[in-house]
Amino acid sequence: MTPAALAGIHAACFSTPRPWSAAEFAALLAAEGAILAAESRGFLLARTLLDEAEILTLAVLPEARRQGIASRLLSRFSAAAIERGVKTVFLEVAADNAAALALYTRAGFSPTALRKGYYTCTGRAPVDAIILSRSLDR
Repeated sequence: MTPAALAGIHAACFSTPRPWSAAEFAALLAAEGAILAAESRGFLLARTLLDEAEILTLAVLPEARRQGIASRLLSRFSAAAIERGVKTVFLEVAADNAAALALYTRAGFSPTALRKGYYTCTGRAPVDAIILSRSLDR
């Protein structure tokens, strides 16, 4: 999937924080340790460092949600991460993002930290970020 296609899906999914540009996706994909799991209607982008991985973003087009795409992307990412020797995965998610929290909980992630007021948007109260992590087993 091209950086422009990733940016298009990201823009359809996110307004706060702002969606990432094609140039930002190109830079992330070019970085050592990048893992991209993608389908035509969604993707997961992560980066690895030593035996850890951080899920940077997971986006599924609104009209394609609740069809198992995000779960498949998580599974593909996990398999690729294990192949690279990753033992722990972490991510952050907005505390008010119930769908994402349910997805990650079903996938075995647990809360490990809280960033108070991390997400800010004009005209609304700041939203906490929950840090989730899980171990990857071979």
